[in-house]
Amino acid sequence: MSARSSSLSPTPTPETLSRHELNGLSVRVAEAANPDAVGIAGRVVGETQNTLVIEETDGTEQRVPKGSATFEFALPASEGNRGSETDGEQEADSAARTYVTVEGARIAANPARRTERKRRSKWR
Repeated sequence: MSARSSSLSPTPTPETLSRHELNGLSVRVAEAANPDAVGIAGRVVGETQNTLVIEETDGTEQRVPKGSATFEFALPASEGNRGSETDGEQEADSAARTYVTVEGARIAANPARRTERKRRSKWR
């Protein structure tokens, strides 16, 4: 089996976030049409075409509509900045993270289509 060549790096960058897998990323709802959704923060554990499922630190899951919200994602440090830190130490060092604010409408798409790496993707 041959390896696929892709211009996408395995770690999302601010420029490529809308084309990457969002599951596992830390996120916070910065703005939303529903005021109760503002401030929901945690890790993305699920995604559909129109929603993100965010697991909060207490273990509760919140489903937030993408189209009516603005999200702030915390991207992990790039490979060059990681060194030999463990995940726990890296989580504590928020200065090593990059924060990206994304309008939900920009990522409102079927996750499989949004992340495809073929040349014909409209997300490139």
